[in-house]
Amino acid sequence: MTLSLAGRTANPVAQPVPVRIGGFGGAQGLADYLAAERIDALIDATHPYAAVMSANAAEAALSSGVLLLALRRPPWIAVDGDRWIEADDAGAAVRALGDAPRRVFLALGRNDIAPFAAAPQHHYLVRSVDPVEPPLGVPSASYVIGRGPFTQADDRALLMAHGIEIVVAKNSGGESTYGKIAAARMLGLAVIILRRPALPAVPAVETIEDALAWIDHAGAPWGDRAV
Repeated sequence: MTLSLAGRTANPVAQPVPVRIGGFGGAQGLADYLAAERIDALIDATHPYAAVMSANAAEAALSSGVLLLALRRPPWIAVDGDRWIEADDAGAAVRALGDAPRRVFLALGRNDIAPFAAAPQHHYLVRSVDPVEPPLGVPSASYVIGRGPFTQADDRALLMAHGIEIVVAKNSGGESTYGKIAAARMLGLAVIILRRPALPAVPAVETIEDALAWIDHAGAPWGDRAV
C-alpha cells in the first residue's frame, strides 16, 4: 500500500506506510503511474474540494482499468442556531461579506485566500498549517499557524480573542475542524459556507472502515501493490 500526498503541506504528519509526495502530471500521468507500479486499486481520499484531483483519479482509473473507490466524508448539516450563508466560491464569499468593514476569520487554507484581497476594508484572521507567503495583500491581517483537530472551546477562544464578527469556511465535514462551526453558533456569528464542488460519479463510501471492507471484498490480489 502506498499513500500519495499532494505536497501542499511542508511537514506532513508521519504515516505508517510508504509515502510519495507530489503530483502525477494530470490524469495521464496518474494512469502511467498506476500502470508502472502495477496498482490494483485506487482510493481517492482527497479533500472534498479537490475536484481536479478527483476528476483526474476517475479518468486515470477508467483508462487504466484500475478499480476506484472514493472516500468522501459527509458534509456538515446546519442545525438550530447556525447562521449559514452559502456561497459558490471564494469570489462569492468576498461579495457576501459586504462593503462595511468587518473582522473576518478565514478558515480556508493559505491557497484559497487570494480573492479576499479584493475587499481590503476588512480585517482578516487567517489560520493555516504553513505560513502564508506572501501575506494576503490587504492593510490589516493576522495569521495563526495551527494543525487540527481544533476543539470548540479552542476556536471559541480564538474567535473571541480576535473580535471576529463573521467566519468564512469550507464545508469540509468530519470532526477535526468542526470546532469553528460550533463556536460560531455558540457566539451567534454568521458563517459563509463555500458549497462543495461537483465530483465524479464513482463508487464511494463515507468511512475508513467501509473503505477497508471494500478492499477486503473487491477480489483483487492486493499484497503490497494496492494504493
